[in-house]
Amino acid sequence: MIRVEGISHHFGTMRVLHDIWFDVPEGEVFGFIGPNGAGKTTTLRMMATLLEPAQGRILVGGYDVVERPREVRRILGFMPDGFGVYEHVTVQEYLDFFAAAYGILPTARRRTVEAVMELTDLGPLRDRLVQAMSKGMKQRLAIARTLLHDPKILILDEPANGLDPRARIEMRDLIEQLQQMGKTVVLSSHILTELSDMVSSVAILEQGRVLAAGPVGDIGRELRPERAVKVRMLHYPEGCEVPFRALPDVVGAERGPDGDLRILYRGGDETVAAIVRTAVDAGFAVVRVEPERDDLEHIFLEVTRGALQ
Repeated sequence: MIRVEGISHHFGTMRVLHDIWFDVPEGEVFGFIGPNGAGKTTTLRMMATLLEPAQGRILVGGYDVVERPREVRRILGFMPDGFGVYEHVTVQEYLDFFAAAYGILPTARRRTVEAVMELTDLGPLRDRLVQAMSKGMKQRLAIARTLLHDPKILILDEPANGLDPRARIEMRDLIEQLQQMGKTVVLSSHILTELSDMVSSVAILEQGRVLAAGPVGDIGRELRPERAVKVRMLHYPEGCEVPFRALPDVVGAERGPDGDLRILYRGGDETVAAIVRTAVDAGFAVVRVEPERDDLEHIFLEVTRGALQ
């Protein structure tokens, strides 16, 4: 859906992006992560046709952002990190104004605004002045604005920045709902706990360079060939680790700090199935078998160097 091909950029004599390549698959929630000053916002602005790369090119939905920006804007919605709102209008008036700016005809405009307010749970606030809204509700309003023309792709720069815990959860639920509707979502953030439960693919940026890009699981396996599965039992008999250690792809089995049996293995789902069969055949009272997910924070620390931006 989005392809970034060798883009570079500089502001004056300062080069901020260095030969960046990555792909955003269709229908995914894609995490664009890195510390402040890494070049995330500059890259997103290029993807949104607001800035031209000095070298390279970006394709959004097959359209070159420099050569065919109008086509890109028809299929893309962009919410910047810092956005302005007209505070002395109501929510409905605000959305109606931008629906008109998108060229939506009056006959369809009211229906469109109503549908977007329903999707973003802004319906009960339709008559509230924007200046009286909380930070979280203003973030929702900004997303609602980007949805008015029904874009296939959403680029959200730090969408949960400054939100309280409840608003962050609600924002996450909304993004998941948008993905279920078939939209491709690009999220930029430096707060990894916000992204770990949502994204399946990432690009990690530091000092203007992409250090790793692709599915989170693939990056994790490149960094750590071994994977782990936790087995929780009602009781842990003496020597319960031994049957698992005998499996050909298991490289270790021991009790973890939380008390569960942690089994380290190489391979895929077939090995996990063999671990489950072994537990059943041994007569263990298994409560849960849970493969450990790749930890986005761990991946980030492994890939980046912590250099000053």
